[in-house]
Amino acid sequence: LALTGAAVDPERGLLSTIVLEMGGSSDLCAQLAPGEPIVLMGPTGHPTETPGDESVLLIGGGLGNAVLFSIGQALRRNGSRVLYFAGYKRAIDRYKVEEIERAADAIVWCCDEPPGFRAERAQDKAFVGNIVAALDAYGSGTLGAAPIPLGEVDRVIAIGSDGMMAAVSRARQ
Repeated sequence: LALTGAAVDPERGLLSTIVLEMGGSSDLCAQLAPGEPIVLMGPTGHPTETPGDESVLLIGGGLGNAVLFSIGQALRRNGSRVLYFAGYKRAIDRYKVEEIERAADAIVWCCDEPPGFRAERAQDKAFVGNIVAALDAYGSGTLGAAPIPLGEVDRVIAIGSDGMMAAVSRARQ
């Protein structure tokens, strides 16, 4: 079953996941009742490196943000500065705003549809359009002074749709 870990609350004994709708098995998850036992296996990959003393750019598209906010929080705990581009197709798709704010020293909130988002913190920005255009606007100074200049970024971690990942890859070149 394709799923992604989203958050852990050890005090309450909760593990949050996002189930990717990819067939019959994922459809069964909609039938789970509160308190029903489940078995999870994993992780099956390699943990993301969360070094200290770096400037890290996180680029999240849609559900990719569910993974990145925990990575950003770990990076900050380890002493790294985090610039977070959080992208969504629609304004209604945004979630876990407080967790994303805790995960980043500065955020660029991106929304494909107007009017987009409003940046609540002084160091944050908002952009209406796709995330690659937002990166370009941030880097060129169109969004104002950059709290963490792109030229200072040591590491990039991007998680999103195939289309977003391809666009980010093209933009890096």
